[in-house]
Amino acid sequence: MSIPEWLQGLGSFGGERMPCVQPSVPPVPNYKLSMSIPEWLQAIQTYMKMLQYNHTGTQFFEIRKTRPLSGLMETAKEMTRESLPIKCLEAVILGIYLTNGQPSVERFPISFKTHFSGNYFHHVVLGIYCNGRYGSLGMSRRSDLMDKPLTYRTLSDLIFEFEDSYKKYLHSVKKVKIGLYVPHEPHSFQPIEWKQLVLNVSKMMRTEVRKELEKFARDMRMKILKPSSAHSPMKERSRGKSLSPRRRQASPQRRLPWLCPVPTACALPAFSLAGLEKLKNP
Repeated sequence: MSIPEWLQGLGSFGGERMPCVQPSVPPVPNYKLSMSIPEWLQAIQTYMKMLQYNHTGTQFFEIRKTRPLSGLMETAKEMTRESLPIKCLEAVILGIYLTNGQPSVERFPISFKTHFSGNYFHHVVLGIYCNGRYGSLGMSRRSDLMDKPLTYRTLSDLIFEFEDSYKKYLHSVKKVKIGLYVPHEPHSFQPIEWKQLVLNVSKMMRTEVRKELEKFARDMRMKILKPSSAHSPMKERSRGKSLSPRRRQASPQRRLPWLCPVPTACALPAFSLAGLEKLKNP
């Protein structure tokens, strides 16, 4: 949907056609060598804020998490062309697109499942790791549930900061899901790994959560984690669940070609005793 289509029908009042003012399109930020990484991330976040959060109830861009990275990057290009309001999931894809080409900036999705007033809510931001510090990019209705500065020493410090922010709005965090680093290859056919680690934080002590997060963060920095789809039928690594491979299904029993199933469908025609005697003595 383009901007003129979105605004179609809003330019009339009382049966008279009113002049339709074309809204200004925010320029896509360009990285400059004089910029530091925190300054570049701030420029990206400022651009997202200029697009504004989508309060219309209609999602303007289709985001399927199972799509290859190359397809999602094409959707991100469309976002920059159309300059329509976006939600949290679209902001993650746009953040990945705009930070491509910066190999020192590692990007990974962070998802939250929260509970408030009998309902469950889902939210996702783009985690950032660079030069030993963690931060995030994203969009939300709440200013403290989207971008975080690149100042957190550990991944657990960043997650606990989001958890504390949720408490201000009386939301209790039930689950936290951490994905793997997204490769800096915009033409990759590999999908994003959204939930390599799943923590039921509402049933864990903070010391346990910190231990699990720091172990996972260390493994990610060492690049020893592989996408779950590449090595196991298990879709996610979850605390407290066995990671052993499932037992291989037994191969089907080979059926001999000359044997017929029971009841038979290819029985030989019946012969009378007289007919058999004729066959023996022609």
